[in-house]
Amino acid sequence: MPKVWEQDGFRFYVYYNDHDPSHVHVKKAGGEAILYLGDKTTKPSIREIRGMDYKDGKKALEIAAKEQTRLARQWRRIHDESAIR
Repeated sequence: MPKVWEQDGFRFYVYYNDHDPSHVHVKKAGGEAILYLGDKTTKPSIREIRGMDYKDGKKALEIAAKEQTRLARQWRRIHDESAIR
C-alpha cells in the first residue's frame, strides 16, 4: 500500500488491487478515513471514518479536495501498474 501524499500529519494511501470507485485511505493518530476521490464534476466525499475524530475526518476531506487531481492521478498510476502484476 503506497503512501501517495502526506500533509499536516495525514497520510494518504492507495491499496494495490483495490476496488472501484477510486478512493484513498487516510491515516492519522491510529484512526482512518476512507474518502471517495470523485471526478472532474464530483468533489471527494467521506465513505467512512474509523477511530478518527470527526474534525480530523473533515480536515482529511479538505486536503483531498485540494489535492484531488494529484490523488486521482496516483490512483490511476497504481491501479494501472497493479493490473500488470
